[in-house]
Amino acid sequence: MSKVITGSPGVGKHTISNRLAKRLNLKLIDINKVAIESGIFEQKNESFYVDVKKLKKMLVKKITKNSLVVGHLAPYVISQKQVDTVVVLRKNPYKLTSIYKKRKYSHEKSIQNLGSEILGVTLYDAISAFGSDKTFQIDTTNKSVSMVVKKIESFFANGILEEDKVDWLGLISERNDLKRFFPY
Repeated sequence: MSKVITGSPGVGKHTISNRLAKRLNLKLIDINKVAIESGIFEQKNESFYVDVKKLKKMLVKKITKNSLVVGHLAPYVISQKQVDTVVVLRKNPYKLTSIYKKRKYSHEKSIQNLGSEILGVTLYDAISAFGSDKTFQIDTTNKSVSMVVKKIESFFANGILEEDKVDWLGLISERNDLKRFFPY
């Protein structure tokens, strides 16, 4: 059974997974790389569309109990039977906004990803796909990569994690910013 790191773009999935895989001697499987190397994606504008069914079949063969799988598509392309633990990384939408600007995301792509993070879509989808007993969230906002890696490493070792409380919708509502993040 594998371990999975997922979350919205910009929350630190790949940076954290690379460090974790090295520290724990796990085989890192990057879902995006598998899709790209296999040629089962199509690019339209700035977005990639993946053949989820083909990707799921490919991953079944690649994932082992010594795997750390990373990618935002995890809830849609990994079988529940292959998963031991899922960590959903989260980040404050105000911080993500600046990350998306640096990445030169279009306004539409930024709004779509920010809305998804605010509403906890990836967390919801991970719980739906893998179960609430296997799925945990960590807020990466204002935490160093080392701090997050140590927290996850400890969790993987002893099975105990003090889950972070995340309520981005409450935060943006408090700040009267609903229209900023949900303009349509």
